Amino acid sequence: MPPHLSTATRHINVNSTHQPAKFYNNIISTCKYSPLSFIPRFLFEQFRRYNNIFFLCIALLQQIPDVSPTGRYTTLFPFCIILLVSALKEIFEDLKRRTSDNKVNNFPTKILDKGRWRDAQWKDVKVGEIIRVENDHLFPADLLLISSSEQQGMAYIETSNLDGETNLKIKQSLPLTSHLTSLDALSPFTASIECEHPNRHVNEFSGNLHIEGEESKHFGIDQLLLRGARLKNTAWICGAVIYTGHDAKILLNSKLAPLKQSNVDIMTNRRILFLFFVLVTLAIISAIGAELYNRSYIPEAWYISWILKDGAGFLWNVLTFFILYNNLIPISLQVTLELVRFFQASFINNDLGMYHAESDSCAVARTSNLNEELGQVKFVMSDKTGTLTQNIMKWKRCSVGGVSYGDSESDQFADERLVDDCKKAPDSDHSTAIRELLTMMAACHTVVPEHKEGKLLYQGSSPDEGALVRGAAAIGVVFHTRQPQRVVLNMLGKDESIEILDVIDFTSDRKRMSVIVRTEDGRVKLYTKGADTVIFDRVGEKSKATMNTLMEHLEEYASFGYRTLCFAMKEIPQDRYAQWSADFKQATLKIDDRQKAIDACAEEIEADLELVGATAIEDKLQQYVPETIQALMAADIRVWMLTGDKRETAINIAHSCALCTHHTELLIVDKHTYDETYDKLVQFVARSRQYEEEGREFAMVIDGKSLVHALTGEARAHFGELALRCKSVVCCRMSPMQKAEVVEMVRGLADHVVLAVGDGANDVAMIQAANVGVGISGEEGLQAASASDYAIAQFHFLRRLLLLHGAWNFDRSVKVILYSFYKNICLYIIELWFAIFSAWSGQTIFERWTIGMFNVLFTAMPPIALGLFDRPVDEPQMIRFPALYCSFQKRAFSLAQFCMWIGMAILHSLMLFALTYAILEEGVVWGHGRDGGWLMLGNCCYTFVVTTVCLKALLECDSWTWPVIASCVGSIVAWLLFLMLYSAVFPLGHLSIGADMAGMAWVMMSSVSGFWLALLFVPITTLLWDLVIKSFFTITHPTPREMAVLYQKRHAPAGFERLTSYSSGVLDLFRGRARVSTDDEFPPGSEPIPIGQLNRRSSSSMQLAEEARHGFAFSQEEHGPISQHDMVMHADSTQPKPSGR
Repeated sequence: MPPHLSTATRHINVNSTHQPAKFYNNIISTCKYSPLSFIPRFLFEQFRRYNNIFFLCIALLQQIPDVSPTGRYTTLFPFCIILLVSALKEIFEDLKRRTSDNKVNNFPTKILDKGRWRDAQWKDVKVGEIIRVENDHLFPADLLLISSSEQQGMAYIETSNLDGETNLKIKQSLPLTSHLTSLDALSPFTASIECEHPNRHVNEFSGNLHIEGEESKHFGIDQLLLRGARLKNTAWICGAVIYTGHDAKILLNSKLAPLKQSNVDIMTNRRILFLFFVLVTLAIISAIGAELYNRSYIPEAWYISWILKDGAGFLWNVLTFFILYNNLIPISLQVTLELVRFFQASFINNDLGMYHAESDSCAVARTSNLNEELGQVKFVMSDKTGTLTQNIMKWKRCSVGGVSYGDSESDQFADERLVDDCKKAPDSDHSTAIRELLTMMAACHTVVPEHKEGKLLYQGSSPDEGALVRGAAAIGVVFHTRQPQRVVLNMLGKDESIEILDVIDFTSDRKRMSVIVRTEDGRVKLYTKGADTVIFDRVGEKSKATMNTLMEHLEEYASFGYRTLCFAMKEIPQDRYAQWSADFKQATLKIDDRQKAIDACAEEIEADLELVGATAIEDKLQQYVPETIQALMAADIRVWMLTGDKRETAINIAHSCALCTHHTELLIVDKHTYDETYDKLVQFVARSRQYEEEGREFAMVIDGKSLVHALTGEARAHFGELALRCKSVVCCRMSPMQKAEVVEMVRGLADHVVLAVGDGANDVAMIQAANVGVGISGEEGLQAASASDYAIAQFHFLRRLLLLHGAWNFDRSVKVILYSFYKNICLYIIELWFAIFSAWSGQTIFERWTIGMFNVLFTAMPPIALGLFDRPVDEPQMIRFPALYCSFQKRAFSLAQFCMWIGMAILHSLMLFALTYAILEEGVVWGHGRDGGWLMLGNCCYTFVVTTVCLKALLECDSWTWPVIASCVGSIVAWLLFLMLYSAVFPLGHLSIGADMAGMAWVMMSSVSGFWLALLFVPITTLLWDLVIKSFFTITHPTPREMAVLYQKRHAPAGFERLTSYSSGVLDLFRGRARVSTDDEFPPGSEPIPIGQLNRRSSSSMQLAEEARHGFAFSQEEHGPISQHDMVMHADSTQPKPSGR
């Protein structure tokens, strides 16, 4: 336990160099290794692979004298090379993580040092120091807010990087320190802080501030600024550092970078385990054969009868044959995979298709061990804010007086008709309605204007309110001054002063906000804005006629995924307002049931309203998000959205990004007790089965509170079953650790690969918990990108990363593994066939160093070429047909494929030995009367094996490119050149190796009939089996890959299609527009689901979904340290702001 955790609370001296305890520094690390942990962690990761354990045992056994028929170092030497290459690759990849960490640790900040602001870096920040953070900068540590540039010590904080919420939070310093707004006031300031120890609860905090001569003050979460949050709409703040580095709350929600293992490695381990038992079986069979031979034939051969006296026992023979056959498990497999993965990662890094020009960012593969996992993804867990959305709000459209203004093509509202219609007939009802709408947009909010360097800026906690205020200003209705109980607007060129009389706050229960104002002509008006479901219930009979038209416009706006807001008003007589105002003030002063009394007063005044109109705000999605999600779902990938934002906003975005359509049945789990949650899950599981039978779309929506119960006890199984049935799931109001728990739960439900993608520090836990973690790079996502396995600049690059690189890498890596098994079995099982003819003596048919060089030199390049340059389907086809992704998963590494490859390897080895033996059975006698000996048989067979396995690589390659051809032909040539050189080594100089090989090249190559003709005949005859089998299956049972290739050949290629090429079709789909479908759009045996059937929905989920789609996505902070009423009634934009210097 660190020393500073030994007491009950943490004590900090503010603005002092002396602290009562030692605290962590502010350096963070997401690296897998440290200098001390590298060797143990690296060895642990390497020896999780069974083949490495196996070859370590073989290398040790070979050191026993006289037991190894293949020498003492033929395994140890290449095994050490393999470990060295793997270590270098791990070091290289971890250095990239360290570089990313250094980028974060070196972010600039300012520290108060000896009466001046000193420029420093994040890594220099220490507990107790006072630092200054300026607008749009991230907080480098967890801070106590001391003072700010705003009135009452307020500061606007964007926490989307932490909890996914899009609205800004308001933090407020203690009155005791809010006046410390200058350097002269801050420099002598000292205090002590007593607070709780570091913990992962980002929404809870408790501490006390002690200032000498002053009464101690308690402070909580409203004064705490968390590391990773961003200062917005506030010129500067000063804060005292409380938690640094890995003590920071967001870091405590992360874990140590895990050692992830791919499913391919796990399956390879199982295959190796199977081959190990085969190897043991062969060794026992061979030892039995040796025993039988020794007992049956040796006694009759008196001249070698000493073998029985001095010969080894049964177990010794088992060990000898175990070492002889050890190469059935390919020693080069791991290093081949490491090299292939390394260069596959470089292909990802250099793919121009995933280059983002605006941020000058390319994809980064931070680890290469999971390349093939990208091709096996079944679940995508995505963050919302910053990942699917840009968190940029734009006013797009509005409806007033039955007329819809604006369009969906422009970047923001740019319809001149609105102002023109307002000016045409100033006294008409339509013009009045437009003026009232624009007035409410510009005046009914908590935004504060700021004049800075000749520009008018707006500060506010709600991005929706900011969008409406900026939109109104863009067309000539400019809100430019806020004073206590007064706002001043420039209404189309003329200033108008509006007195604010009362404010009725927005809450999640009310779903609306109201402001009572007095205009310049003395009239009292009530302005109300909120969700259509609550506004429509409160309008009078006069507005019923326009309600239907407005509802049609809202339906249209919602189909585009816009956040809609309705506006209503009424004029209040002076005497009626005076009476209500007195009642409202009495309600606000109540101690018991205060909120109920306020709500009752609000209901009384918010009645018989006049409907004015509605606005539509676009929460801008990242580029091509709907198209990407549709493509992923077409590839049979389940897409989940995990967010800390409110449910209604999450559902709204789910519709916008095509995660679900408005034909989708939403199964909403929003209970607060375990029993209620359990009953709801049981009910929804039964309903989901019914929906599957009926072919209806459905998705689940669950919030954080319900999720706590859903992951507990018996409810967990029902939640898991329901989650697996849903094509899409929306989880809202989630903490970072809940995101990780959901990912781990899904991983545990079935043997599926889960990918998590996010951009913020709140996503680190789930990124680390997933099989594959993808970080969205950029300023907001530095921490997520640093902790991820792969980093991309935009969400839509995930489509290319998975459907192209993932599918290709998975298919290529599996081929490398299967081919490595094949070529080793093909060569080394020949030792078994030869043992039958060599009296089970353990004699090798091949020279010992050629055995070791087979994997290292002569067949090393073909599997690497297959792993890097084979293209099962061309790039345009892979992008165009997402279903190919799923088909690759089903067959690439199946048991049937493995058995097929192993069976062909055994058949090939038998044919190669038998044909070679038959050709050389009579022996080749040269003019001097000598024959070639046993190495003539061995070297000829070895040559035929090398040729066959290289041609087999060409046969299995789906696209012949020059690197593949060069590697295969070059490997054959390399063996022949090596044979000539090795045959000439002995007795050159003092070298004593290769005595048995002396002159063998001449012996072999001088025999035209015995070698050269056989070099053509034997490999071709052996591979005829493959040609016949592949042709048969291609004709009778073509794979989806082969069908795609045939389709490509029959149709002229259309070239690479950009994501936008079919975006209109996708958008039409998720907007719910019916379209005429041709027979070609649906596979045989399936029919499109009738729209009428899809629209049958339960009333409860229909109501909740409609609420989400129609307006209640209004982002407004409630229950903050400063209420909306106080903001509106007391803020003053005319007061000068302190510089803090």
